[in-house]
Amino acid sequence: MAMFDKLLANLKASKKTIVFTEGTDARILSAADRLLKEDLMGVILCGAPDDVRKAAADGGFNVDKAEIIDPLAYDGSEEMVKTMAELRKGKMTEDECRDLLKKSNYFGTMLVKMGKADALLGGATYSTADTVRPALQIVKTKKGSSLVSSSFILFREKDGKEETIAMGDCAINLSYSDKLDKEGNVVQTAAQQLGEVAVETARTAAFFGIDPKVAVLSFSTYGSGKGGTVQLSHDAVIEARKIDPELVIDGEFQFDAAVSAEVAKTKCPDSKVAGQANTFIFPLIEAGNIGYKIAQRLGGYEAYGPILQGLNAPINDLSRGCNADEVYKMAIITAGMA
Repeated sequence: MAMFDKLLANLKASKKTIVFTEGTDARILSAADRLLKEDLMGVILCGAPDDVRKAAADGGFNVDKAEIIDPLAYDGSEEMVKTMAELRKGKMTEDECRDLLKKSNYFGTMLVKMGKADALLGGATYSTADTVRPALQIVKTKKGSSLVSSSFILFREKDGKEETIAMGDCAINLSYSDKLDKEGNVVQTAAQQLGEVAVETARTAAFFGIDPKVAVLSFSTYGSGKGGTVQLSHDAVIEARKIDPELVIDGEFQFDAAVSAEVAKTKCPDSKVAGQANTFIFPLIEAGNIGYKIAQRLGGYEAYGPILQGLNAPINDLSRGCNADEVYKMAIITAGMA
């Protein structure tokens, strides 16, 4: 796959270290064994060393080259507590930080923040919220980003050709509504938020070798329907163009108008996106989550993600239903993004 060629080239050019928050999980250990054998990256496993080594031995995995760090017995724990308390100044006391850092999701995120790891992959047993929350509180959003979102990269081979598409947001933002300040003034509209998701998803798509043609989806094409998410999707296109005037984006589209050249000729013949979209933006998480899983299960696509967008460091989330091969590939994606 072309997208993995680029990531592997990145890793060979500059060795990175990834931290896994669930160091005793068999799927994590299997992936770590493979990554270490192939010398793709440094690996940190969070957990009590005896427990991690026993789990590895029970599964027949070799993680001797991994660094195993116990959050409950870390030599630099007080430095980490003070650093986190400073980051959360006014929001958490040192004692509160100390308690949170006993949990590997917070501990691993602080390893990234303090430069002891370049990337983090979690979620084999943690929920998405438990991976995202420490990232938001500690690593925080990058300059120019107001929210964290996610995308999936989907790949398949069909008729001897590789097809890669992107979909967002399918995992993080439940819905979009205007953000208000304490006085009740609108500081960011729902459309501006969805527009930002569209721009970030296009950037992720480009990183993975897709030349993004972005379709913002709804149940309407160019105003053919009313209500629901129609106005949101329409306005998000306008806002995305303000953020990135060079972005090839259009909508709102029904999915058939976005992907079918024949339908596009009827519904929106002058669009530069309709009928050839490869990056899809959903106005609600329900649609996004259902959409990527339909593509995966009925369309024969392999789905990689969720890939988190808008953070200062590569921190990604696994599905709790993932297998070892998915962990291995997501580790390459996450470390490669560093």
